[in-house]
Amino acid sequence: MPDLHFDNSCPFSLSGQIALITGGGTGLGFAMSSALLSAGAKVVLTGRRLDILREAVKQLGEGSFAYAQDVTNPESITDSLDRIQREIGDPTILINNAGTHLKKALADTSMEEFRGIMGTHVEGAFALSQALVPGMRRQGHGSILFIASMTSLIGMPNVVAYSAAKSALMGMVRGLATELGPENIRVNAIAPGWIETPMLHKALDGDPTRRDKILSRTPQAKFGNKMDIGWAAVYLSCPAASFVNGVMLPVDGGASIGF
Repeated sequence: MPDLHFDNSCPFSLSGQIALITGGGTGLGFAMSSALLSAGAKVVLTGRRLDILREAVKQLGEGSFAYAQDVTNPESITDSLDRIQREIGDPTILINNAGTHLKKALADTSMEEFRGIMGTHVEGAFALSQALVPGMRRQGHGSILFIASMTSLIGMPNVVAYSAAKSALMGMVRGLATELGPENIRVNAIAPGWIETPMLHKALDGDPTRRDKILSRTPQAKFGNKMDIGWAAVYLSCPAASFVNGVMLPVDGGASIGF
């Protein structure tokens, strides 16, 4: 098995690596982009809204790049990846972060909506992983991260499509970890808990009862910071985690095990 081509002076360094983060221009995607850049990687932010990606690159600075890409469109994936490989190189880190949310009860969720959620989260992540693995093989190593969810671990009402998609990702993690592990390509997932984001505030600021309920079931009794997810992504992508494969890391203050 080939050795990792990392800067061995620091096991947490990502120097020399190229990371592609889908949905990397906002929220948790931006936080992970920032953390990986700080660890020494070049970061490629992809998404459908190029203006937002370019603004994110302005904030991140040197070593960050923006490319338009729609993970639900195979032609878009092929075109953007060809450009990335020509202009920057083969990504050795992939973070499948792009996704969308749907909060609806079973009776109110249409088949079209269900397929749309599955298409973005599951089919998109599958297509992009499939597209990037050949480049990782050429480099002799790779790390693929899926962004799972609390709904991958516990039941929540009124998010059946989202729960199905995030649970399906874990099947891909296990399957790909066993398939690609012998080629020095590791596959893992992060399951974010309740993280301080505009979306969280939109959901909870007018609902103090729900906010208190969540905090009461979180052993650390607080919400997480976006960079908590960013640093978890660095760890799972770096040499320090070179024997970590096929796992889901909850970053949730203990919420998934608390009561």
